[in-house]
Amino acid sequence: MDRVIVVGGGLAGVRAVEALRSKGYEGALTLVSAERERPYDRPPLSKAVLAGDSDDTTVDADWAALRCELLLGERATALRPAAPGRGGVLATTAGDLPFDGLVIATGATPVTLPGEGRQHVLRTIGDSRDLRSRLTGGARIVIVGAGWIGAEVATTAAKKGCRVTVVEAADTPLANAIGPEIGALTAPWYAEAGVELRTGVKVAEVERGGLALAGGGRIEADEVVVGVGVRPDVSWLDGSGLLVERGVVTDGSFRVYQGEEEPGALRPDIVAVGDCAAWWSERYGRRLLVEHWDTALNAPETAAAALLGADARYDAAPYFWSEQFGRMVQYAGSHAASERLVHRGDPAGRKWAAVWLTGDRLDAILTVDRPRDLVQARRVIAAGTPVDPAAIADPDVPVRQAVRG
Repeated sequence: MDRVIVVGGGLAGVRAVEALRSKGYEGALTLVSAERERPYDRPPLSKAVLAGDSDDTTVDADWAALRCELLLGERATALRPAAPGRGGVLATTAGDLPFDGLVIATGATPVTLPGEGRQHVLRTIGDSRDLRSRLTGGARIVIVGAGWIGAEVATTAAKKGCRVTVVEAADTPLANAIGPEIGALTAPWYAEAGVELRTGVKVAEVERGGLALAGGGRIEADEVVVGVGVRPDVSWLDGSGLLVERGVVTDGSFRVYQGEEEPGALRPDIVAVGDCAAWWSERYGRRLLVEHWDTALNAPETAAAALLGADARYDAAPYFWSEQFGRMVQYAGSHAASERLVHRGDPAGRKWAAVWLTGDRLDAILTVDRPRDLVQARRVIAAGTPVDPAAIADPDVPVRQAVRG
C-alpha cells in the first residue's frame, strides 16, 4: 500500500492519519477536508466557543512529522473503486486522486427545516462564531430541539441575557437519546435557567422573524437555532458500489461492504469511521451509528490497523457527555434492549444517576454530576461483570462494590 487518502478533516480523520503513521505506514498520505481551517475539535463549539471563552479548538497535530499533505477547502465528489483490494480513484474539487487505501471519515451534516427564514445550525467553528455574535442581551432566541445541542445552546444564550424558548416535538427533552422517563427529569432545569420549554410542539417551517407551527400558531424570534439531529455525509458515495444504509455499512473492523453488485463482499482497501460509519457491534449484536467525540477519538486506531491488514476489532461501549444548565451529564453503554431502569439517587437533587439493567448485567448508565459513578460503570460495562441490582440502586454504594463476586 503506497497511497492512502483520508477523506474528512474532523477528529476521526486526524486520528486516522496519526494511527496510520504510528502503525508503520510509510507511503504517501493525503487528508482531504471540505473546511478551510486546519482540523479542529467540535465539542467546544456549543460550549466554550459559543460562550466566548475560546476561539481556537485546532487539534494539536504535527503535520510535518506526520508527512501528510493537507487539501483544505476541497470536497470529495465521487468514488470510483477498482476491483476489491485494488484501490481506485477519489474525485474531488481539486481533481482526481488515485489511491490504494482509503479512509472515509466525512462525518455528518445537520438536519435543517423547511422555510425561507434564517436558521442557524451548529456544526462548524464558523457556525459557532456567527451564532455567538447574535446572542446579545434581550435577543429572542428560539431553539428547535431539546436534545444535547439544544440544551447547550439554551444554557449559553440564557447566561448571555437572551430571551430563550426551546421547542421540542416530543413530550420531553432528550426523548430519543435517553428515553422519555429520564428525559422528563431534565425539564425543570430549563425553568431554573429562565428558559421557556415548549414540548409536544411541531414546527411547520422557519419563516422570516420566527417559526410557523404545525396546526397553526407562530413564535416570534430574532434568531432561530435548529438542533434536530444530523445525517451522515455520504451522498457523494452515490454510484460508488459501496453499501450505504443511513451511513457507510462496515464490519467490526470498519472495513466497508460492496453493495448490489457484490453483496456481502468486504473491501479490505477501504474503511469508514466516525459519524458516517454504521459499524457492527458484537457486544450489542447490531449496527451502531455513534455520532459522538469518544468514538471519533478511539475508533480510528482499529480502522487504521484493519486497513494495514491487521486483525482488529472495535467493540467499545458508546460514551458521551453534555454540559447543560450548570450540570455535567454523562452517558455510557446502550439501553436500547434493556429490561429495566433503576434510579440511583433522588432525581430531585443536584447529583443522581440512572442505570439500565438486563438481569444482573449493567447495560448503560446516565449520571448527573456523579463522575465517579460514570468511570466505574464504564469499566463494569466493558467487562460485562454482573452486578447486584439492589446494591447498584443505592447511591451510597460505589458502583465497583455493586459487582457480584
